[in-house]
Amino acid sequence: MRRADRLFEIIQLLRRKKATRAADLAARLEVSERTIYRDISDMVSRGVPIDGEAGVGYILRPGFDLPPLMFNENEVEALLLGARIVQSWADPELAAAAATVMDKVAAVSPQTLRRQLDLVRLWAPADHARETIAIDQAALRHAIRDQRKIRFTYQDLDGRSSERVARPLIMAFYGPVWLLAAWCELRNGFRVFRIDRMSAFAALETKFDTEPGKTAQDFLKQDAEKK
Repeated sequence: MRRADRLFEIIQLLRRKKATRAADLAARLEVSERTIYRDISDMVSRGVPIDGEAGVGYILRPGFDLPPLMFNENEVEALLLGARIVQSWADPELAAAAATVMDKVAAVSPQTLRRQLDLVRLWAPADHARETIAIDQAALRHAIRDQRKIRFTYQDLDGRSSERVARPLIMAFYGPVWLLAAWCELRNGFRVFRIDRMSAFAALETKFDTEPGKTAQDFLKQDAEKK
């Protein structure tokens, strides 16, 4: 977590409770208590009204607020609809992150825009028809992020199964189907897999480097040339 993000989180946590110990903040943010003491000292020196002391707890005096985010109504609705679509269609980990994003937006938005978030004008219901996904999508996302190879069993449209090792590059949502664009080592080329047809998934310890001709940008360029 970046230090700026950590300072923001400290303020949000202090805003929610009457008093919070440095040990609790450290555990929540997965840093040392010394880091929390230093962060709070720095914020106090910059005028953030935090009261308390080490070993006792800290509170944020009433009336303090961060500068409002400058979103207009269309931008707020775009964020809200996007977050609700993620909550409805993505894996539980990403859905929880979408909810947290909206909580943060609400916490620092002006009251007039905050009311927009409470109005149910744009919705993405959860009780929709969707293809069943057996693998852990969060683990797949992490593999893409960490550039780790994956192994899985894939069943094609004719029902034939094959074992694949691939470099995962892009997850794409074409409702109601999630797709994975990857460099397939079995076929020695780019392939697009339906995630609902993947099983026996494992993220490997083997990492892959950015190699010309095998990147996400290369895939997108090749895909565009086919159209």
